[in-house]
Amino acid sequence: MLNFRPLLFILGVFLSTLTAFMFFPLLFALLYGEETVGAFMIASLITGTCASACMHQGQSENIRLNIRDMFLLTSLTWFIVSLFAAMPFTLYHGINYTDAFFETMSGITTTGSTVLSGLDTMDHSILIWRSLLQWLGGIGFIVMAVAILPFLNVGGMRLFRTESSDWSDKAVPRTQDMAKHLFYVYIILTVCCGVAYHLAGMTWFQAINHAMTTLSTGGYSTSDSSMAAFSKPAHWVGTIFMAAGGLPLLMFVHSLSQRSLRIWNDAQVKGYLIFLAFVSCSLAFWLWHGHEMTAADALRLASFNVVSVVTTTGYGLTDYTSWGAVANVAFLFLMFAGSCSGSTSGGIKIFRFQIAIAIMREQLKQQFHPNGIFKERYNGRPITEDIVRSLVTFILLFMLVIVLLSVILVSTGLDPTTSFTGAVTAVTNVGPGLGPVIGPAGNFSSLPDIAKWSLAIGMLLGRLEILTVAVLFHPNFWKY
Repeated sequence: MLNFRPLLFILGVFLSTLTAFMFFPLLFALLYGEETVGAFMIASLITGTCASACMHQGQSENIRLNIRDMFLLTSLTWFIVSLFAAMPFTLYHGINYTDAFFETMSGITTTGSTVLSGLDTMDHSILIWRSLLQWLGGIGFIVMAVAILPFLNVGGMRLFRTESSDWSDKAVPRTQDMAKHLFYVYIILTVCCGVAYHLAGMTWFQAINHAMTTLSTGGYSTSDSSMAAFSKPAHWVGTIFMAAGGLPLLMFVHSLSQRSLRIWNDAQVKGYLIFLAFVSCSLAFWLWHGHEMTAADALRLASFNVVSVVTTTGYGLTDYTSWGAVANVAFLFLMFAGSCSGSTSGGIKIFRFQIAIAIMREQLKQQFHPNGIFKERYNGRPITEDIVRSLVTFILLFMLVIVLLSVILVSTGLDPTTSFTGAVTAVTNVGPGLGPVIGPAGNFSSLPDIAKWSLAIGMLLGRLEILTVAVLFHPNFWKY
């Protein structure tokens, strides 16, 4: 049976954490004398009261969670937290709750799609709240990807299972220790990014906001022009730290503890960096050769936009849809890629493509040598049948969700380009889509409410790797 009391208690802990973070934008509102003081006070009061009620009702001497509890807790936490985190937006100058929830879900899933405009003159408290949501969503997903998803074997993630993803009594201290180290590294990288942005010409407020949304690969900006509003050195800072956000954060923890950055020992990291370099240089050469720009500008624009899309950050620097058909097709496929498992990015992830290639290679060998026995390995670990089944199931569900979401969006009256790329960018957590409506130069404000709710659910499905949510709809999940 499901353990509802521990679930309620843990949900209360998350809501109390959300309440604590609401005091940061409240301080900015007080500092700048903004009208949002009341909005954040009311939101924190309601959230804190509900958190206390959940913790009181769910209090137990022994909190033990089974696999079904973990599936339900993972999905329930992200959804409930988003419901409460949306309150400051809807209390701010009358933003309706649909837009508030969309903005919140986009933030906390580090998608970066937005319905807001006039960011350059928006209250500091609202801007910092958007950035905080993405920053919290980034570290939340990293801990989930390292400690929970491998244990649940979601989408072939068992390959990355560590002692911290055991969830036995003996492993709990290790899990807590791992989460603490990940959090410290996340803070260090965020601070380094913020300092670098400030040195590149941003104000401290702009640098803090963009540091949080860069490391979380979220893409929220303090300007309607996004990163185009800042200097060329800032673009390179963004490129470097977005790429860092796409790396497994656990790799930084190990590197600091062993005082050695041996990234080339990991097949996923190696494939990710080679892929970024190859696509960026290829697109830069194409821009330099056919679009009358200098080699330096071509490399800067290509690298920034490629890294932004592959890491699912979604920052806007230039409208790459105006670069022609080749760029449009390239960026459409790049939306699916994602970066590394254990990073803040969304998408399919590099390791799944690498495993698919390994399986294909094994199958080709079997065709040539029917009596031979071939067993591919990934990062020194065998690719077992359950990993293959989990991977195939994930890919099929991933594509099915995109198709169903596209159909829903088309039925609301949206054009096919907006519908399909909107579905893709939601499920892959990229941010902008393609076309004049939701492309890099637009936003999602003009979409119908049903489309916004559908996209918000698509963001959650993509962030939680589809299977984590899909299993809740299986009848057997609730039987015993």
